[in-house]
Amino acid sequence: MDRTEARETAFKALYQLEFTPSDEEDFYESLSIENAIEEGTKVQQRRLTYIENAVKGTRKYLKEIDEMIKPYLKKGWTLERLSTADRNIIRLAVYEMKFAEDKLSAGIAINEAIELAKKYGADGSSRFVNGILNAIANELAVES
Repeated sequence: MDRTEARETAFKALYQLEFTPSDEEDFYESLSIENAIEEGTKVQQRRLTYIENAVKGTRKYLKEIDEMIKPYLKKGWTLERLSTADRNIIRLAVYEMKFAEDKLSAGIAINEAIELAKKYGADGSSRFVNGILNAIANELAVES
């Protein structure tokens, strides 16, 4: 499993977690990660660690991440109105750019998010994800 596949697995786990109760978070995070890893897939420890850190880190900083996304939504739109796929693709990319221990450059995080959006999003998701993430990346660059 390469890093792109590990990121996709983390996205799938985050997607699943949208539909689970928030109590017993640790149990459901672990279960979602296990469910997202395809049966029979051999996962190197470093990839499993990446997946766990990405899922748990995104959830840990969820409020901060969501606050970063909200200003870039069209007037009248809320996070809840976004598709579950788009919402979690954006969240994961923001986590990787801002909060991850090994932060990704904005270009890599955005390109990876666009590929996930093409695969899991609706028509136009990749452009939407790109626009939101570019705006956030510009904000992060100004803060640096």
